[in-house]
Amino acid sequence: MMTGVSKNNWTNWHNKLHKDLLSNKELLPQNTNILIAVSGGQDSMALLSLMYDMKYLHNWEIDVWHGNHNWHQKSATFAEELKTFCAKKNINFHLDIAKSIEVSSEEKARDWRYIQLRLTAEKIRKQRNLKSNLSIITGHTSTDNAETFFLNLARGSKYNGLGGIKRKSFLEKKFSLIRPILIFSREDTKAICQSLSIPIWEDPTNLDLKIKRNFIRNEIIPKLEDLYPGFTSRVSVFIETMKNYHNEQLDLSKLALLACKEKNCINRILFNTLSKEARATILNLEIKEKCIKQISTKNLISFCDDIFLKNHGTIDLPNGFRLTWNNDLILVKD
Repeated sequence: MMTGVSKNNWTNWHNKLHKDLLSNKELLPQNTNILIAVSGGQDSMALLSLMYDMKYLHNWEIDVWHGNHNWHQKSATFAEELKTFCAKKNINFHLDIAKSIEVSSEEKARDWRYIQLRLTAEKIRKQRNLKSNLSIITGHTSTDNAETFFLNLARGSKYNGLGGIKRKSFLEKKFSLIRPILIFSREDTKAICQSLSIPIWEDPTNLDLKIKRNFIRNEIIPKLEDLYPGFTSRVSVFIETMKNYHNEQLDLSKLALLACKEKNCINRILFNTLSKEARATILNLEIKEKCIKQISTKNLISFCDDIFLKNHGTIDLPNGFRLTWNNDLILVKD
């Protein structure tokens, strides 16, 4: 074990995460500056503790960001105690306090957190004159993955929505957004905190069953886990399968689009020989190249029906773009 890592502190969880990161070096390379989003709950505290114990092995520079939503009476106290915890470990701590209108719903609160994380990352990079971007990391687990799967399934998401939480994505194309502990479940993070005596500050609003995710977390998944032990792990395996299937479908759709292309247009006759589902996927790819706003599956299917049944037509798209077609060709233009 290298200097700075206590042998007494090194657990099987450390070992599992360390080996996983070594086998996926693009996630968090050596000498990376890391900004960890820490709510104070068991998942983010387990993440912070594991990363802190391992930083000497990877030469990471760690900062912590905490967002105070002011959702309960002890919000400010929790933030101050977390700040003290970080100070004792000599970890740079950053705090943002939300206005009530900014976090008046789950969606708004999530957007606020990511906006503040990006602003904090930009501030750190500028202050330290960093040549490379920071990586922002969050404490999402495989249990979060299962919750997201059920939420998206209930909302009617297609394959890409059922692919779960990505291990690596990007925040406004500026910062890597990494979720290192998707390999652990919430039961794992609970055990990590208990085993290593890690303090947690559990937000009481996590028990509010009016919040959809909380209802799935506290009511649906535990019952299914009781009925079918190991259920959450099997959902995670299925999510990974769906993700791989979506990636395969996307690659094949790109090839199909190229086969249908004639200069800047799509050959309508060839396009109409494909299944409706394939046509919708290909049309979505073509529209996304020019029009940023996502088109719903329902609308895409409707567009395909019109293109199949009518020999010419025009449909207005977001951001001033138009979908037009005639007997032979289909074109997306501004």
